[in-house]
Amino acid sequence: MNDKLKNIAVTALCGLWIFAAAIWGLVSSDAEISLSERRKLAQFPEISAEALSSGGFMSGFEKYAADQFPLRDGFRRLKAIGEFYIFRQLDSNGIYLKNGYASKLEYPLKEETVKNAAEKFRRIYDLYLSGSGGKVYLSVIPDKNFFLAEAGGYPSIDFERLVGLLRENTEFAEYIDIFPTLEIEDYYRTDTHWRQEKIVDTAKALAEGMGAKLDEEYEEMTLEKPFYGVYYGQSALPLSGEKMIYLDSPIFDGVSVYNLEEDSYGGVYDLERANGADPYELFLSGPRSLMVIENPNAETDRELVIFRDSFGSSIAPLFVEAYKKITLIDIRYLPTMSIKYFADFEGADALFLYSTSVLNNSETLQ
Repeated sequence: MNDKLKNIAVTALCGLWIFAAAIWGLVSSDAEISLSERRKLAQFPEISAEALSSGGFMSGFEKYAADQFPLRDGFRRLKAIGEFYIFRQLDSNGIYLKNGYASKLEYPLKEETVKNAAEKFRRIYDLYLSGSGGKVYLSVIPDKNFFLAEAGGYPSIDFERLVGLLRENTEFAEYIDIFPTLEIEDYYRTDTHWRQEKIVDTAKALAEGMGAKLDEEYEEMTLEKPFYGVYYGQSALPLSGEKMIYLDSPIFDGVSVYNLEEDSYGGVYDLERANGADPYELFLSGPRSLMVIENPNAETDRELVIFRDSFGSSIAPLFVEAYKKITLIDIRYLPTMSIKYFADFEGADALFLYSTSVLNNSETLQ
């Protein structure tokens, strides 16, 4: 009798929970984005005869239900903790932990997409840089897997092969090797990016490779709130926050930054965005199609165009002492054929500066 009552009670509680969750889901408004995962959430699919007959509605509804489930973040965290600490899985959603650092698996090496990136760069060279009077440079930023994956027993791409493929197909650019200037401590523990205060030597190596010199000394400024990077939300693990530091100097006082998308001017740091969903947008306001940094107090008239991904946001300000004008172009957001309307290459040097994760997934480049 006791067992029967117990079974009834368990069944009733489960049913009550399912009913309550269903009602909660119906009466609560749907979220548009997940702040922790930094992505858009699926919305209720459109109902139409075509969608119902093709199965598209049910497919969309499954994604919607998974994204809008009540207490979703809490359940994601419980699942991740169980996978890592109870079932001892090596990764969760492709994210693993090694030596206190969270990183996302990047494997295998996609040779065709690396060649595609090289073709994109060649097209830019042929259209805008050939005959412009400036020199062209190329450099590759290793992601955290270069330092963590193989040593931790995780699959890893062949970084030497990646760089070799890129160089073989971009003979028009002089390669600057910055791998020796970097170590795992130069990256955030919970994010994909490098730490600005740790890459001054990397900036100097790049500048020296381009025939420039950097001597500026900086003061470290620390944001008040802890930084939780993109892997904090994606992994759903209870990772600790970390300090976000940016470098300040009187040299930035006279520098102006033009943002094409917002048609506005600002500084090299956006402290308002530092308090937003992604504090890394502190650096040059985050991902933008085209930005122009001008330093009227520069000791030279040199100009530099940087084709870059998000890593370029934090290193570009460190070049201002050596260049009067720096143009940053992100062809993930600005199509190559549209560049001619917004940028001038006459007499300017150019640097292609990309991370291995973008090069290995170059379908994002336009």
